[in-house]
Amino acid sequence: MADLKTIYDAVIVGDAPKVKGLVQESVDAGVDPKAVLQKALIPAMAEVGRRMKAQEFYVPEVLIAARAMQWGLNILKPLLAGTGLEPAGRVAIGTVKSDLHDIGKNLVGMMLEGAGFEIIDLGTDVSPEKFVAAVKDKRANVIGMSALLTTTMPNMKKTIDALKEAGVREQVKVLVGGAPVTQRYADEIGADGYAPDASSAVDIAKSQLDI
Repeated sequence: MADLKTIYDAVIVGDAPKVKGLVQESVDAGVDPKAVLQKALIPAMAEVGRRMKAQEFYVPEVLIAARAMQWGLNILKPLLAGTGLEPAGRVAIGTVKSDLHDIGKNLVGMMLEGAGFEIIDLGTDVSPEKFVAAVKDKRANVIGMSALLTTTMPNMKKTIDALKEAGVREQVKVLVGGAPVTQRYADEIGADGYAPDASSAVDIAKSQLDI
């Protein structure tokens, strides 16, 4: 039977087939799926995030590790569904209206999922109404908005305004990020947090939810 440290190491080096095989081997042997998640996959992605912040890992290494984590997580998800394990939070993530860039958004989503969050990926070119619907209909308690173009940044404020008009602004934490976005801009539009990179997004989401 694979030990959890072996799974942890395989995630960090981004060996997706090995992670998939080891996770399957573990659950087949009766290891608690929650233990695999909480003692191997989540800690491994936390270490990947640490290395990214320390500039020991860059985007390619992080994407490869995140893919490996997801291969393992895909095996665990059906098993975890029956355990009553609640996600750390539900994050509706998307690139704002009129913006079709998704690499940064995808990376943030992977890192958040690796930290135990449930991800509701709204995709790109997401209207304010779709973000509102994610809060109302899918019970998202965090919204993550990305923009790569300065011309689409105003749609972040429009989304926050739409949340207020719908009466759900107080139910959700709003995080923003993207190359042209700054902490100052986040403050100006009334966002709850700004993440300069994917690893920081995890820390900020946790702090906003007091995790």
